[in-house]
Amino acid sequence: MTVKTFAAIDVGSFELELGIFEISASAGIREIDHVRHALALGKDTYNDGRLSHEIVEEMCEVLNKFREVMKTYRVSDYRAFASSALREARNSQMVLDRILVRTGLRVRTMNNSELRFKSYKAVAAREEEFQHTVKNGAALMDVGFGSTQISLFDEEVLVSTQNLLLGVLRLSEMSAHWRVDYRKIPAIIDELVENELYTFRKIFLKEHQIETLIATGETMNYMISRGMHEKGGARFTAKEFGVFCEKLIGMSSEEIQERYELPQDYAEVLIPSAILYRKVLDMTGASYIWAPGTTLCDGIAAEYAQENRLVRFHHDFEADILSTARQMAKRYRCHGAHVREVERSAEMIFDATKKYHGLGVRERLLLKIAATLHDCGKFVSITRGSESSYQIIMDTEIIGISHLEREVVANIVRYNIQEYAYDEVILESDLSQYAGLGTSRRELTILIAKLTAILRLANSMDRSHRQKLSDSRIAVRNGSLVITTDCPESIVLEQYSFDQKADFFEEVFGIRPVLRQKRGV
Repeated sequence: MTVKTFAAIDVGSFELELGIFEISASAGIREIDHVRHALALGKDTYNDGRLSHEIVEEMCEVLNKFREVMKTYRVSDYRAFASSALREARNSQMVLDRILVRTGLRVRTMNNSELRFKSYKAVAAREEEFQHTVKNGAALMDVGFGSTQISLFDEEVLVSTQNLLLGVLRLSEMSAHWRVDYRKIPAIIDELVENELYTFRKIFLKEHQIETLIATGETMNYMISRGMHEKGGARFTAKEFGVFCEKLIGMSSEEIQERYELPQDYAEVLIPSAILYRKVLDMTGASYIWAPGTTLCDGIAAEYAQENRLVRFHHDFEADILSTARQMAKRYRCHGAHVREVERSAEMIFDATKKYHGLGVRERLLLKIAATLHDCGKFVSITRGSESSYQIIMDTEIIGISHLEREVVANIVRYNIQEYAYDEVILESDLSQYAGLGTSRRELTILIAKLTAILRLANSMDRSHRQKLSDSRIAVRNGSLVITTDCPESIVLEQYSFDQKADFFEEVFGIRPVLRQKRGV
């Protein structure tokens, strides 16, 4: 039995964490050690916009100690990620370089959707209990120090997820500036949270029945272990949890610190955390709350194990990503039948031309997302639909894909209609932060061109939006990509559009697409 020793490092807004895991196909993922060090990076970033020299020095010292622990366990591989406090700091690039030089550790910043997807995978890795919970309608609430993510499940599939700037450290720092008696602060935070949740409730929650609130986040783990004296995986009724929250909210941070034996920094964020969880619990009408006790390190390990095929999860995470994209298309009133047909055709073209494009499953997923969202901009402007689609995608987080991958999708959709400009493709991401996709601008420009050529051709095959070519077969024959249909109707619109898109497809892949109708009209 092959056992891999893996380390996960989380450079969070409030603390640095190291998880040491043993991963094997037979035993799954098992944490064998966990080290944490409180360090409020978020206070610097949220107050001053940058990380101070003193904070960076302490961070490097802690990370060097983490390296010593990793050596002790003979770790064979690691992943280190940083969240919003480091990502949003103005001097983040210099800090990342100092960490690399001082510790030898390569830390990558995550955007919010990547971070939340890892946290979600940590919960989903507890497969039996997770599947049982989401089967009857659930909301996953991940409260962080910088923001809060709420994800909704319907029939075991993730259907919607939204990020709210309601992080407990942000709320705690904000309340520190209010010149009021501490006993009035919970009511003010409650009012603020109510206002921020109003839009979420009206737009996203109205169609969903929620039985269980899945509560994750470091503050929840502390509330459960210290306050309710339970270990991770605890379940409570909404009433039981509500009683605990009321008791906690009625205490000062000093009383919380003394009663639950917590450091002051942790005690200060428990009240806003309790208010957030209680508010969402009331808003969803959930009967139960499940606190699985997972950490981001668990999620990093789960994702590593999945990507390296060390363990196999039964839950389909790709389906979750596509589901959120489809819900987004629905929100912008995209033509559902047309979108499904374009996605189907794009998949078939991609699969038939593998030897010509050399792309993999991740790029196939990005193509499917682009096909799903290619018309979303028409909700804003019919005449400038492709540009509006680009802006919508860039302004909307799609959980499970990185910011760079979102840029790839947005550009594919933009150039679905516009002439492809090789030298003008907009890429804002720091390419040094990414691996997996092409890491140079040239490679990314070529990737976008390839997927754009496929999307254009697939879109042309349903130019009338009547799915006339739904029976089409696709094969490569004698140096041509031959698409054959038995459609008895006129396909003049499809043929005309197809011929217009064929030149760019041939330019990109070196193979000429041909559309054939077997029975003439």
